[in-house]
Amino acid sequence: MDRQRLFAQLRLHEGVERKPYQCTAGYLTIGVGRNIEERGLSDDEIDYILNNDVNIATDELVRTFDWYADLDEVRQRVVIDMVFNLGMPRFKQFKNMILGLEDGDYSAAAIHMMDSRWASQVGARAERLRNMMETGEDSTEF
Repeated sequence: MDRQRLFAQLRLHEGVERKPYQCTAGYLTIGVGRNIEERGLSDDEIDYILNNDVNIATDELVRTFDWYADLDEVRQRVVIDMVFNLGMPRFKQFKNMILGLEDGDYSAAAIHMMDSRWASQVGARAERLRNMMETGEDSTEF
């Protein structure tokens, strides 16, 4: 079967939606007719989306901050985790933390990341990331 022709046919009949919408049957749907309420996502699809989202966050960091590339892997993961959670516009509001990172003062960066509403909202996540930022070591096994 010519899958490209089938894809084109399904795109024509189902439409292509990049954001969730309610289909005519009332189900939350996305993409080309994917009923995410009943079908959901497979583990492979979740990993594919996660990989794309991590790439987006990493690319934004590389383009925005010269100091990012100089961080060790653990601290890069902390910053990616925060950008992933907050989005770049809100992450940029962590001005004192960012100054600490620019200066290589990871203790100051760790203190300033905790001095935020975000830290109280995410709880244990913020504590783990603070420890990773301060020490440069994984604070727990994942």
